[in-house]
Amino acid sequence: MKSYKDTFPWHDQVMTYWNIEQFASDHGTTVTKLPYTIRILLEMVLRHDANNQQAALNLLNWDQNHKADVPFKAQRVLLQDFTGVPALVDIAAMRDKVQALKGNGAVIDPEVPVHLIIDHSVQVNFSGSTAAFSKNQRREFQINQERYQFLKWAQQAFDNLTIIPPDNGIIHQVNLEHIAQVIMTQTNHSETLVYPDTVVGTDSHTTMTNGLGVLGWGVGGIEAEASMLGEITYYPIPEVIGVYLKGQLPDGSTATDLALTVTQRLRQENVVGKFIEFFGDGLRHLPVADRATIANMAPEYGATCGYFPIDQQTIDYLTLTGREQTQIDLVAAYAQQNHLWDTGDLTQQYSQVLTIDLSQIGASLAGPKRPQDLVPLKQLKQQFKTEPHDTLTVETKQGKQRLKYGAIGIAAITSCTNTSNPALMITAGLLARNAVKAGLTVPDYVKTSLAPGSRAVTDYLAKAGLTPYLDQLGFQLVGYGCTTCIGNSGDLKPELIQALQTSTFPMAGILSGNRNFEGRVNPLIKDTYLASPPLVIAFALAGTLAIDLTQEPIGTNQQQQPIYLRDIWPTPTEISLLVKQVMKPAIFQKNYAHILQGNQLWQQLKIAPTKTFPWQKDSTYIAAPPFFDHLNSDTATQGTSDMLTNLRVLAKLGDSITTDHISPAGFIGQQTAAGRYLLAKGVQPSEFNSYGSRRGNHEVMIRGTLANIRIKNQLVPGKEGGYTKYWPTGEVLDIYDAAQQYQQLPPQQCNGLVILAGKDYGMGSSRDWAAKGVKLLGVKAVIAKSFERIHRSNLVMMGVLPLEFMPDEDATTLGLTGRESFQITLDNAHHLAHVIATDTFESQSSKAFNTRIRFDTPSDATYYENDGILPMIIRQTCHL
Repeated sequence: MKSYKDTFPWHDQVMTYWNIEQFASDHGTTVTKLPYTIRILLEMVLRHDANNQQAALNLLNWDQNHKADVPFKAQRVLLQDFTGVPALVDIAAMRDKVQALKGNGAVIDPEVPVHLIIDHSVQVNFSGSTAAFSKNQRREFQINQERYQFLKWAQQAFDNLTIIPPDNGIIHQVNLEHIAQVIMTQTNHSETLVYPDTVVGTDSHTTMTNGLGVLGWGVGGIEAEASMLGEITYYPIPEVIGVYLKGQLPDGSTATDLALTVTQRLRQENVVGKFIEFFGDGLRHLPVADRATIANMAPEYGATCGYFPIDQQTIDYLTLTGREQTQIDLVAAYAQQNHLWDTGDLTQQYSQVLTIDLSQIGASLAGPKRPQDLVPLKQLKQQFKTEPHDTLTVETKQGKQRLKYGAIGIAAITSCTNTSNPALMITAGLLARNAVKAGLTVPDYVKTSLAPGSRAVTDYLAKAGLTPYLDQLGFQLVGYGCTTCIGNSGDLKPELIQALQTSTFPMAGILSGNRNFEGRVNPLIKDTYLASPPLVIAFALAGTLAIDLTQEPIGTNQQQQPIYLRDIWPTPTEISLLVKQVMKPAIFQKNYAHILQGNQLWQQLKIAPTKTFPWQKDSTYIAAPPFFDHLNSDTATQGTSDMLTNLRVLAKLGDSITTDHISPAGFIGQQTAAGRYLLAKGVQPSEFNSYGSRRGNHEVMIRGTLANIRIKNQLVPGKEGGYTKYWPTGEVLDIYDAAQQYQQLPPQQCNGLVILAGKDYGMGSSRDWAAKGVKLLGVKAVIAKSFERIHRSNLVMMGVLPLEFMPDEDATTLGLTGRESFQITLDNAHHLAHVIATDTFESQSSKAFNTRIRFDTPSDATYYENDGILPMIIRQTCHL
């Protein structure tokens, strides 16, 4: 079989690469007809499986082969600490189990480079002062000591694992500015192989790296563990939607406005599971920072990725962020040599082409509950005219204030989406300066915060002379990490909390993030809107979202003269000049030179230098998970069955149930099952921390699964929160308590649980505990109208069966009430499952229907048969 290895000269070396142009030509096509993302997959397939070229041939005819699978093996894995800790906990437990089964535990070790960035644990407990950052930092280390010690242990116990300590930045911004190489090399003997950088990460917004020309996307923690351990993941060959960008953004419109518009447009086009590839003349005017803002939002528009090909803007960004010149030269040389450089010739073909005219993008926000719900700035006020006209009286230092619907409780500049963009941050700083000079102030009841995605941001804001103005408006630095965007917002202002204790008044929030799902930002915030950093400041000044900032004054100065947004919005020329003046490579080089060193608190952490982790029995943060308890030398070959019987319904849910609804996230309440568990363990409420910080302890996480305060289980109509009906007695119980009682029943009464759901089940963040939690609750199958990509994969990898109702059928049309007992039988080909639902009450009537088994790749059935991918890897390692 012909080899497609080739060479090209570069500097004084000869570089080896896999020639995709020659492969395409030998098989009757032209490589330039392929989308750039398909070209990257083609190179990967040739490189990893040169002796089996069928997958490569399928990729040449990619748009006729969407049912065929392509093997994907990312070159590296990104973890953040919320999802990274449980991933490493699992791997540590796998090492223990392999050794217990007389295998070589050291084999359980990452096979590809893994970077874990600790960025999800800092909380905005303190804000509005120059001391906020140091106070939040101390509090972060105080309540996360066990987790951080575990991570420090993992750093020395596992090869190929790099831990980036807290207070350095957000995972995706650090990846964009520092880690991503775009093009990678590997030297074997005398040969240096060159190939594209690809990545998967345990955060949905790993897609941000696509703005730099690096193909990557978010996966669940379970899938990331598989990638870390060298497993090849199979994906159906995607449809690739080309988005033609033309024109240029008008004055006053930002990259955030564009990203939110793209999100709305692509959600309407139903691009779930598809690749998006941006092309066209508009790219010439779109720097990498703007591209990354759009690429970051791919989970919000539902796509697997939103890719921008390598071009001169890529080279400019690598230069700006201080990358090595030899690496920059190699990126350009290889991309041009192997047809990964965007020539602008527009020869590539797509499944479908959509057009977005940049010149038509206007100022906008998204909300109040979904990032795809675009609201033009001038129409925002209308969003607050349909609710009851209740008011809330708040006592502040500024006196007694009567708040109306739309009043803002939180205004936060946070998350990688926008803080990675210098133009947006400089615009925000200039607007703050102009507001201060105009005499505007932020109302006392608004909690403001600034959490940049990297230390480079605070450096260039200081260099631009803008930090004092942000500080004066209350946007002092609170930390470097994912704060408000993921629910680490801390409490609202004390006076506001006091007023809300006896009121259901709906407070609003605004943030420069990417997610605004109900209950995500703060339990006391009802309506949350996403916006650019300068608009966050503008609305904070107004104190309300119920205002038309295109027509109404944002406030008045000391002379009682009205000040409008247009009066304080900086000019494009001013923004551009200041960005060029302060953005220098030295800023990035300085901030990343010692990124692995960590602060003094990190350096003081003590660990045991062992290869297996010394589990602490009473720890409420880190515990050995029970996923492998059933594995021993006698039962190791036993997996799941093709027939499931006597399954009872744990929850009957509607459409758009997100992983925020399913997975434990945010605050832990004292009255919740998790809160009661921690209290019983002697943990004081002030030390509860968040669910995210306790993801390494399954006892906490299982109790928080399906316990979101806003989830609506149709088995208990009219009641919000994590409750269900326990059918044997008819009681309404916490979901966790009901699941425990079901597990105590004999198999002939209950042999597992099932969840019924609507469309887009599992949309949102790639939270592994959304699958792990339901697994530990005893759920054997989820029957839904449709699944979001990552969560479907996670369910299969945990041995939970994802079943999809047939078209035009769902729980309602089939008359399923939830009180039935289910029997599910899988066909031999694992394509269909036959379901019999028998009413367990008086009628004893049965309904029979078919569902589609969502095994989307060749590996899925194997994962399921082994009761999950992690038991499968243990069996393979121990040759069981």
